This record gives sequence, C-alpha cells and structure tokens, in this order.
Amino acid sequence: MTDALDASDPRTLPGFFDALAEGELLGGVCADCGEVLLPPRPACYACGSRAVDVEPQSPNGRVFSYTAVHTPPPAFAGDAPYTIAVVELADGGRLLGRLTADYADVAIGDSVELTVREPTPQEQQVALDYEADWPVHVFEPR
Repeated sequence: MTDALDASDPRTLPGFFDALAEGELLGGVCADCGEVLLPPRPACYACGSRAVDVEPQSPNGRVFSYTAVHTPPPAFAGDAPYTIAVVELADGGRLLGRLTADYADVAIGDSVELTVREPTPQEQQVALDYEADWPVHVFEPR
C-alpha cells in the first residue's frame, strides 16, 4: 500500500462510488485491528493505522438503528416522511442509507439488502458537482 491516493482509489469517496456503480461494495479492513470501514478510508478510525486493505463486502445486513425524516431538505419535501437506517452489514461494517420501508414497518434487527440505482434528476440537481453521477445506495427489506 502506498500513501499517495488519487480519486480512483476505493479508499476515497469517488473511488468507492465508482466501484459501487460497477456493482461492487468495497470496504476498508484494518490489517491491525480488523475494523471494517464503510466507505473505506486511508486510515482506520478505530486505531489510527494506515494499514487498510480494501475488500469486497456483503450487501446483506441487519438494521442497527433507524429514524423517520419528517423535515427533509426542501428538494425532498415531497418524499417525507421517509426512513433512513444504519445497517450493520454481514461483514461487520455499518453504512447509512435510505430504507424502502415505512418507519412503522421497521424494527431493529430486520434483514435488508443493499441495492444500487442511478440518481434521479432531482438528486442530481441538489448534489455537489462531483457527486451528481454517483450511484444511490438504498436498503431493501428482505
């Protein structure tokens, strides 16, 4: 591993989303403490090590925490309320994302699967320039 990173490296957000667009969920795995980092980072946030390997991750997981968004950014007001969740994936990492289930129908521990889709024109409009073409990840109940 080298310390020099460019945007194609999956330990950067552009690299992570490029891999996700190709259908590959990648996580950083700390070689020193085993922490799984999603999205990957160049350094472990658990122990500070820079020995972070990039490995494929399972898209399957369980709801770790969730909430309903009743007052979203103005561009998404028509979507409210919607559910977002922190999902603990089968390989140990946690990832935040929208959950395609009503808040009342969700419980801690529910099985979900990560899916990826193209951003809508509305999502592209509110994204930062460099994020406009990044895929959107969504969790689907299983």
